[in-house]
Amino acid sequence: MTFWLFYPLPLPLALTAAALPLAGGLALDLVLGDPRGFPHPVVYMGRAIRWFENRVVPLFPQSPQGQLAAGALLALALPLGSFLVSLGAIALAGHFLGFWASLALETFWCWQALALRDLQVESMAVYAPLCRGDLPAARKAVGRIVGRDTQALDEAGVARAAVETVAENLSDGVIAPLFCLAIGGAPLALWYKAVNTLDSMVGYKTPRYLYLGRFSARQDDAANFLPSRLAALALIFGAFLAGEDGPRAWKIWRRDRFHHSSPNSAQTESACAGALGVRLGGDAFYFGKLVQKPTLGDALEPLAPAHIPRACRLLYFAALPFAGLLLAARLGVLIFLF
Repeated sequence: MTFWLFYPLPLPLALTAAALPLAGGLALDLVLGDPRGFPHPVVYMGRAIRWFENRVVPLFPQSPQGQLAAGALLALALPLGSFLVSLGAIALAGHFLGFWASLALETFWCWQALALRDLQVESMAVYAPLCRGDLPAARKAVGRIVGRDTQALDEAGVARAAVETVAENLSDGVIAPLFCLAIGGAPLALWYKAVNTLDSMVGYKTPRYLYLGRFSARQDDAANFLPSRLAALALIFGAFLAGEDGPRAWKIWRRDRFHHSSPNSAQTESACAGALGVRLGGDAFYFGKLVQKPTLGDALEPLAPAHIPRACRLLYFAALPFAGLLLAARLGVLIFLF
């Protein structure tokens, strides 16, 4: 919970401590997004991972067992360190600078834990060149937000990659951080961001990371197990609100939600495919290697650039009601305890 909730406060201040970081962080994300060049915790997490790879991993035996041990240390140390550093900073700000300084710092980190607007901005940066027929620029833009190879994608493939990214990152970039913010404030959200960053950087089944990243990948699967399912349900609810096919989103989610090697990735993608009436998933190239994946949804209509803004619209209709529900629950629990 928020640091100040551990202290005896009058009810108005306690409610402020419970509501301001989550609501303020979300508001800042909606207004400002992720300004380029602005310091961000994920950047420093990434630098810490690369430092660990270059300086610490060589100290371990270069055997599967040694790489597994190094990977386990990395996967445990970075999230725990992120949690403790942020919690300590919030506590110190409160001790030396007062209540409002502590809340301001936590609100700032809550903002940086969320990626709602940035997800829309990056996906619409793919949509714009597609609309003007500039496929090379669209491939370059989608390459910034996906892990697959994009050089040979056609227009439908680029649109599919962008829609899948919106659907998957609804969970990773919005719903899961909101869920962590509601339970444990900014420290728990930054713990989650460290887990997610580890998976995105070392959680690959390549020769380099097969053993080093295994613990990080499994940890990410565990951390996202519940949030990914909550995100799918939020997306289905959002489909009803947005005028998309809510009943079909529910049907396809129920049918295809486990059609992926990951226990979580197909949860939101299947619901999104059903809501939009398109087929997602399928084979893709990663690091020059073809990876065969099952498809999600039914191709009631061919994938087109217009599906990208529709997916972004679903993103907001899923995320904002979910955030409101979490905020109401957080305040309700506090009022009950008082």
